[in-house]
Amino acid sequence: MEKHFNVSGDCQPDLHYMVDLSERLRQIKAMVDAGQYFTINRARQYGKTTTLQALARYLKEDYMVVSLDFQMISASKFKDEHTFSIAFSRLFIKAAETADAGFTQILLPLKKDVSENREELELMELFEHLSELCKHSSKPVILMIDEVDSAANNQVFLDFLALLRGYYIKRQAVPTFWSVILAGVYDVKNIRRKLRTEDEHKLNSPWNIAADFLVNMSFSPEDIGGMLHDYETDYQTGMEILKMSQLIYDYTSGYPYLASRLCKLIDERIAGSKEFPDRNSAWTKDGFLLAVKLLLEEKNTLFESLMNKVRDYPDLHDILYTILFTGKRIPYNPLIPSIEVAEMFGFIKNEHGNTVISNRIFETILYNYFLSQELLASKEYDAGLQDRNQFIEDGHLNMGLVLEKFVCHFHDLYGNINENFLEDAGRRYFLLYIKPIINGVGNYYVEAETRNRERTDVVIDYRGEQFVVELKVWRGNAYHTRGEAQLLEYLDYYHLQKGYMLSFNFNKKKEIGVKEIAIKDKVLVEAVV
Repeated sequence: MEKHFNVSGDCQPDLHYMVDLSERLRQIKAMVDAGQYFTINRARQYGKTTTLQALARYLKEDYMVVSLDFQMISASKFKDEHTFSIAFSRLFIKAAETADAGFTQILLPLKKDVSENREELELMELFEHLSELCKHSSKPVILMIDEVDSAANNQVFLDFLALLRGYYIKRQAVPTFWSVILAGVYDVKNIRRKLRTEDEHKLNSPWNIAADFLVNMSFSPEDIGGMLHDYETDYQTGMEILKMSQLIYDYTSGYPYLASRLCKLIDERIAGSKEFPDRNSAWTKDGFLLAVKLLLEEKNTLFESLMNKVRDYPDLHDILYTILFTGKRIPYNPLIPSIEVAEMFGFIKNEHGNTVISNRIFETILYNYFLSQELLASKEYDAGLQDRNQFIEDGHLNMGLVLEKFVCHFHDLYGNINENFLEDAGRRYFLLYIKPIINGVGNYYVEAETRNRERTDVVIDYRGEQFVVELKVWRGNAYHTRGEAQLLEYLDYYHLQKGYMLSFNFNKKKEIGVKEIAIKDKVLVEAVV
């Protein structure tokens, strides 16, 4: 059976191209060997289920691993402790017998209670049975629960966690699970985010039992390279594995779903197309950039979930908008609720003490979302829509002409508007202007390392060509010179000979317009508004 890239369900080494998990499994096993209780909490589609399944196989020689999935228990089963106890018991019995047929005899008392006391089994009785099972098992018992937060907004779930915690704390005196592993988006420590405001009184226990889970589950460039090497062994495409794996990492920051999805798009959608007739031509930078475009146009469950969270959490909406459009540097502080929520759902990460968007793909999705809310009322978008046909010459984007036209429109519309307003809004207006021009053919992203209140670099991909446009607020000649030097460094990084600079200058004596200047071996097109 041929392998393929997988983005739905858990990955299996004999069926799918996947990264080598052995080092992650070794680190997690060290926590299990130490008898720790911990939560693997990561954003949606971050490889949690794949990791748990692989971990169960990795541990089975030394432990009795009972692996459950709370999505297998319907929400109605959480209505009271009796109904939940029966549902949990059935799920546990099936999982334990699957893990080891020798466990069947030990399960008989629990099976008996499940069959005879369908209306009466209480949580305390359930845990007494589980304690007896752990006592008579020939190996230490590990309890793993995936999607543990799928029914977190009810009292039964919290009562279950409270007893699980209580038995674990008393494990020296009362037989219980050697190690407990919970997996979900919500950590035990931040489960309150799943509760409605009026239900916060349910948090009557200090959820301070879980050990910190510090294993890095994102893909490194080396991880991605290993996956591509397996693929290359099968198909000999001639791809430059190091460069391709770095490209994938640059756009995804190793988010497992995004990295695998881009590979899947190249393999299954781009290879064999009219523009890329075979795998050899598809596994190139041009093929990759087309995969990025296709991914950004998708309506997949991950993107839908992210956007739902932006709509459901006003504070999350505000902090993401602030990061993207105002250039304000927000110090990373997980005690701030909006930052805690943004990190939990995978939107942001801590980078050198600053709060930044997790990856270029999410950043572009968010830019598109926020800008789409302004399109109907945007004069800049209308202007770009009207002008767009004149910017394409023999399939190539004339970026110099784009800047010339933008300068004219911007000056006509905003020449006399308050400076402070334009400092925050000017760059947003440029993105609104460029969007209809490249829409359907090209993409753009904002380079996070340069985004601040004074400078932003926009990288535009159009039919395989890249354009670097530095957007900056004029702060005097010295600052302007430093900006030119930084742009030259960026052009070297992208192997480009021409760069573009758009300056928002609020000096009344400024000279509005566009000019080309030669600096060293590069050409800079400088526009001033």
